[in-house]
Amino acid sequence: MEHRLRTPLRDEDVAKLRVGDTVYISGTLVTARDATHMLLLDMVRRGERPPVDLRGLALYHAGPVAKKVDGEWKVLACGPTTSMRMEAFEAEFLEVTGVKLVIGKGGMGKRTADAMRRLVAAYAIFPGGAAVLAAEAIKRVAGVYFLEELGIPEAMWVFEVEDFGPLTVIIDPTGSNFYDSVRERAGRAIEEILKG
Repeated sequence: MEHRLRTPLRDEDVAKLRVGDTVYISGTLVTARDATHMLLLDMVRRGERPPVDLRGLALYHAGPVAKKVDGEWKVLACGPTTSMRMEAFEAEFLEVTGVKLVIGKGGMGKRTADAMRRLVAAYAIFPGGAAVLAAEAIKRVAGVYFLEELGIPEAMWVFEVEDFGPLTVIIDPTGSNFYDSVRERAGRAIEEILKG
């Protein structure tokens, strides 16, 4: 099934997503990789607020290639980062920020899937090798934070996007994880082959 969603996402928007569905997202999309996850979690633990209210937003595991043109940021490419790098942080991050859709590359683990089930959130992948396609969906850079501390790829970018995708749902709000089901099927197939 195909879904066209706009941020801020509500529980009822996300609750209908299922593994294998295609999603296009419009509205506000925020990037965060390892360093930004850790920095924001440290801020929240100290009782400080993140520079952007992330409730209902989409979070993209990505480090853009960007440059300033006539005083404004232009994103040239914005491909996804391997999401498993964020597995150690993502469950807590979802809990404290209210992010509803995480976008990246590859898969995420059980802790994240359990948090998504509990918090009505989902994880989707962006096609590999399509960094320029991602950049075309970015209509405006609304802000960039932690640039001096972290540099362009690790900074937190706030984009206004239109029909960002296609995204494929890999973990849905029931906690179903596509990669787990593939591993289970492969394991059963190997057992059958070895029996034969």
